Amino acid sequence: MVYDLLILGGGPGGYTAAERAGNAGLKIALFEKDTLGGVCLNEGCIPTKTMLNSAKIYNHANNSEIFAVTSADVSFNQAQVVKRKNKVVKILVGGVKAKMKNSGVEVIKADASLHGKEGALFRVDACNETYLGKNLLIATGSTPTIPPISGLKEGLESGFVVTNKEILDLEEIPERLTVIGGGVIGLEMASYFQTIGSRVTVIEMQDHIAGDTDSQIRKMLQDIYTKKGIKFILEAKVTKVGDGYIRYESTDVSAEIEADIVLLSVGRRPVIEGYGLDSLGVEVEGGAIKTDAQCRTNIPRVYAAGDVNGRWMLAHAASREAEVAVNTILGKEDEMTYNNCPGVIYTSPEVAYVGATTAELDLEGRPYKMIDIPFSYSGRYMAETNREQSLCKLIVDEVDHTLVGCHLLGPYVSEIIITAGIMIERKMTLTEIKQQIFPHPTVAEIIREGIFLLQG
Repeated sequence: MVYDLLILGGGPGGYTAAERAGNAGLKIALFEKDTLGGVCLNEGCIPTKTMLNSAKIYNHANNSEIFAVTSADVSFNQAQVVKRKNKVVKILVGGVKAKMKNSGVEVIKADASLHGKEGALFRVDACNETYLGKNLLIATGSTPTIPPISGLKEGLESGFVVTNKEILDLEEIPERLTVIGGGVIGLEMASYFQTIGSRVTVIEMQDHIAGDTDSQIRKMLQDIYTKKGIKFILEAKVTKVGDGYIRYESTDVSAEIEADIVLLSVGRRPVIEGYGLDSLGVEVEGGAIKTDAQCRTNIPRVYAAGDVNGRWMLAHAASREAEVAVNTILGKEDEMTYNNCPGVIYTSPEVAYVGATTAELDLEGRPYKMIDIPFSYSGRYMAETNREQSLCKLIVDEVDHTLVGCHLLGPYVSEIIITAGIMIERKMTLTEIKQQIFPHPTVAEIIREGIFLLQG
């Protein structure tokens, strides 16, 4: 049988492409050796948010007196949290399976390997069968980066060191947790375990946490969690993993930290080995598959979506890239843009951002106006919180007066940031934004308040 599209990988990129293409009437074969849903559904986005929500509720219960509610004997059952997390994941994986069935997608659960082409068709072998397709989408995802640290391999084998996958199945709360890496995954897990009772230390090689997020917001986030009890060791490199401890070096000190569990969270790398990509000559750049605005590779009718292209290692970016690839296959005009792609760190408070930072604009020499205000300008924020640290930073192009960047620290911001993303994508001017009616009272009104203060 000849398929219209062969898809390697069943994560957000792969299953979204399969659903869209299947619904468009194409014949699809999707290959996934593990579980549908990929890292996001099984080891990332969904399980972590399930657990973080339990921690948030626990924190609310412990501090309910602020809101005139008295609660007693509050406890946290980590084993039950893991059980609930697994149930949520199972339900959602079932939902993806149903989508594939409803879209007429043939799912092959097996290792798959490319074997170049047979004539004009791409060949994939799996389960001792040969599958031929007119188009090919590579959506094989990413895997944790494992740096060459002395003793790290032994630590991973013993369970003393865990990755983002294994930490989600811990049924006991570690008394001392050390996190190697202060990026998104590391911070979310540091936030979770600090809230439920662990003593947490975060070691980061850079002089700041939270990667390339706005410098003011990441400093505020660090201050908030320092006050909560997390210890941050910056500009430090882990040099050894021992039996119950890790050693690190910074510019002026070499020291050891005892820990019960160590979370390794220093980034992820695209998975491009083991699939036979070299049989097609797919171009790889910086360890990732190189793609254009239509998610095409250098090989005609071969596409790549998701973490494997190294662009934005986010599930929602993968889904949109998959849609662009399928639309291109269908002959529809479409292109992938990243300036409206939001990012979120689901700590408490949350961080959300979209568009340019002031640092990027300064580097470009691009003139801009900027305003930052606390969320206390929002009535709902004042009513529903204890007025924790928060920030709304808006950046506007000084030439055409359009919104080009929005950076938020506070509650609900993961649900709000899409508002700013649409404004940026549509190149809305300040005047046009001011004409939009926001529901009141909502926290999202903070964006409108900032716009009025910025323009007057």
